[in-house]
This record gives sequence, C-alpha cells and structure tokens, in this order.
Amino acid sequence: MNTVAYCRVSTDKDDQLNSLETQKEFFELFTQKNKYNLVDIYADEGKSGTRMKNRSNLLRLLSDAEKRKFELVLIKDVSRLARNTVDFLTSVRLLKSLGVKVVFVNYDQTSSDSSEFTLTLLSAMAQEESHNTSKRVKFGKKLTAEKGRVPNITYGYDKIKGDSYNLNKNPTEVEVIHRIYKMYIEDGHGASKIALILNQERIKTKRGCNWSQNAICRILTNPIYVGRLINCKEEVQDFLTGVRVERDERDWFVHDRPQFRIIDDETFAKAAEILEGRNVAFNTTKTRQSNRHLFSTLIKCAECGYSYRRRVRTYVNTYTDWMCSVLYSKTTGKGQCDNKITVDEGELIQEVENFFKGWLEDMPNIKKKLRADFDHKYKSQNENIKTEKELKDKLAKLNRSRDKCMEMYEDEQINREEMNEKMSNFKNQIERLNIDLMQVQVNLNKGEALENVIEETFKDIESIVSVKDMTNTQLKKIIDKIVVSPDGHIDIHLKLLTEIGVDETLLHCDIKTPRYNDKARKNKPGIA
Repeated sequence: MNTVAYCRVSTDKDDQLNSLETQKEFFELFTQKNKYNLVDIYADEGKSGTRMKNRSNLLRLLSDAEKRKFELVLIKDVSRLARNTVDFLTSVRLLKSLGVKVVFVNYDQTSSDSSEFTLTLLSAMAQEESHNTSKRVKFGKKLTAEKGRVPNITYGYDKIKGDSYNLNKNPTEVEVIHRIYKMYIEDGHGASKIALILNQERIKTKRGCNWSQNAICRILTNPIYVGRLINCKEEVQDFLTGVRVERDERDWFVHDRPQFRIIDDETFAKAAEILEGRNVAFNTTKTRQSNRHLFSTLIKCAECGYSYRRRVRTYVNTYTDWMCSVLYSKTTGKGQCDNKITVDEGELIQEVENFFKGWLEDMPNIKKKLRADFDHKYKSQNENIKTEKELKDKLAKLNRSRDKCMEMYEDEQINREEMNEKMSNFKNQIERLNIDLMQVQVNLNKGEALENVIEETFKDIESIVSVKDMTNTQLKKIIDKIVVSPDGHIDIHLKLLTEIGVDETLLHCDIKTPRYNDKARKNKPGIA
C-alpha cells in the first residue's frame, strides 16, 4: 500500500527541529515494520497548527491525494494534523472522500474505522490545549511587558544573551539610522529612495534582508530610537486566525529608557511631521513624494490639481518641458484634463530667479505689506474681542463671583436651584472668555512667528546663487507650489505663511511668459 506520513513542529528552534527528525525516523521504522511502501514524508517546520493556509506541505499532501499518489496517511497524533477543529474535519473529510485512510498512530484511530464524533472530540481537545497555551503565553508576555522587556530584533541594537530587559547599541547600525533620518529630513528622499540607496550600498537589515519602504518607515517611527520603549501595542484577537488588533493607548506599557536613545526628539518629531504630510498629500492629490528633478511635485495643474511631469525630447536639440500628468497619462488617457499648457524648464528657472530677484529688490515694501495683511486679517477676526489683559481681568472677576456664590450656598443664603442657575451662567461666560482668550493668544503667537518666518524666507532667497544649481529639497523650503493655469498664467506660492494660516493670496505672484504648445514648438528655431 502506497503510504505517506505527515509531521509538523510549531517553531524552528533546535529542540523542535530535533523532534521533527525524530518523527521522520519513527515513520520510516513504522512503515518498514508494517511493510508499507513509504512514498513521501510531508513536513512543515515552524508552522502553527491553528492555521492550515500557511502550511505548504499539508496543502501539497491534499493536492497529491487528489492525484491518487497514495492510499494511506500516517500522522503521529491529532494535534500534528491540526489544532483547529474546522481545519481538522475539513482535511479528514476530503481525504476520506478520495478513499484515503488516515491513521493517528498514538491514538490507534483511523478515519475510516472511528466515528467522526470521536475524531472531533480528540480535535477539540487539541484545539483547547492550543487555546490554553495561547492564554499562558499572553499572560507571560504581559508580565514581561510590565517590566519593560526589550524586543528580540531591533535594528541599531544587539540583544544581550540572557538579559531580556537591556540592549547594547550597535555602532555600525546606529550610523545607518542617523543616515536614514538625514536622507529623509535634510535630503528630502522618500522611504523607497532611501531603501534603494542602502540596497545599492549592500547594507542589509537586521535579518540580513534587503531594505524596503516599510522597513525604512519603521525606522522613522519607532519610539525606541528616542529612548521610549512601548510594549503591548497589539494583541492577538483570535488564536485560531492569528489576527492582531491594536490595543487602546491607555493599555500600553510605556517605559522611558534614555540609554537606548539614538535620535533626538526634535529630529524624530520632524520625521513624523514629514511622513504625515506626505501621507496626507498622497491621499488627497495622489501625489507621491519625489525629489528627482528640480521641480518634481512642485508644479501643479490648476485644472485637475495633479502634478506636472517632466518630459525630455530630442529633435535637433534636446528640449525639456513639463506637462500635466493627467492629460497625457496612459492610465486615464487623453481628455481627462483640459489644461494643455506645457512649461519650458529653462524659461521657468529664469522666471523663478526673476521672481526671487524682485522680492529682494522690494524687500522693505513686501515685508510691510505682509505685516499689514496679517494684522488686517487677525484684527478683523478679533474686532469684537478685548485685549488679552482685559480678558484675563474679566475671567478673574468671574471666578471670584463664582466662589462667592458657592460660599452663599454653603451659608444657606441661597438654595440649590438658585446656586445651580448662577453656576451655569458663570460656566457659560467663563467658557466663552476662555475661547476668546485662546484665540487672542494664538494670534499673538502667530504674530511672533510671522517675523521669524519672513526673516528666514528672505535669508533663504538671499543665499540662492542660481536656481538651476539648487536641489528640489532646497527649492521646496521656499516654494510651496507652482500652479499652471490653462490660460498660460503661472502662480508661485511661497511657503512663507503656511504654518501661521495667512490667506494664500498673499503668497503668490502671477507670471506671464510665452508658452509653447506642441504645434508652436515645431516652428521654434532649432527644433525640427
């Protein structure tokens, strides 16, 4: 009789792998003793018995059974086949329908001779054992998490043998982490580009694998690099499916471990801010971060909102221009956007330089106008709001009146109903005043920030020698976007006041220069 055996161990640890070899030797001796023709041994290493979909060799066994390669399957016990009752019965029923007998050697049970009730009972016991094991593991992890257990594998650190609560920094990997943050924040590279650079330099991850976008993002968001260890952020919701769910933040175990710090708080926060900004930008405009070219992701179409893309064409001379990515997209096809304006890269560079030059020449007037526009906006918003001192004085007076009301109630000068009515009035007035005070303070802070932003922006513009020689990252520090309209107008929007909320119309300039469509360009001298 053609016979196969199936064995499984749940981890790839040495003792488990030894157990797997022991199981294989057992089946070889068992088949020889019973004079079975052993065709194959199917073995899954490091696979949980609660989920069948991940067990490639069990799936191969079932596939071979359909091809009639054997008539008998030997399994040491029920738990080796599955610790999930549904998967167990599904497998046994499939094999039974194919005329394949299953023998559970330790229990002396066969799928053909035993009732399904008996097999189900044995499988349910195996599943319950797995459930109890899961609960014990959870309990143990919770205890170690409360004490601040460190992860087994984290890039930048080496595990200390026998110590579950401390790590040693790896100097080589620490240097790579600093490079990752620098490339992301200062050089403006995206996670994919950083992964590509590291892979080109043959730098491997902690597990000896190539870097990926997700791996870089984990480096940029892991709080262990600022000395904060967080355990139990997730838990297994169902031990049968292995599905993990995020726990409420109040249930996390957070430990401050300053000895683990590699990145300072400001750098870590800046990386998080950039990452969030890029995620929002992609979700709203489907624009991926790029700094490959000078104007990458900076030029926007006023018609559809998508970015312009760079195009290099060679006639008699090489010609570089930018066009709406939607208009000529292979995915959306032509006709999805009406903006047919293309922008010559050389002309745009010249116009940006002229724009910056004009700002520098008219610096005093521009500064004056920005401050006036800022004051007008926020004074008009706050025209009915008193000054900060007046608001604070009024709040103090209301708080004193509220305290006096409480004293009157305690002295039985007023009853509870009168007290509740007065306290409700005080509460409403205090809340309104707090809101007004907060708005005034926010605007005062914005006013202070305005001066810094103006000075920094002009300092950046003054430092420019040539726009052509700038990097995309440097240009993005000054320019928020360049918007191209279907009528050929170009608006340059500076990042000057983005963070303090002044109307965008204060930040852009309208440029009118000759634009060339494809037809006109053919008649341009030097272009065939």
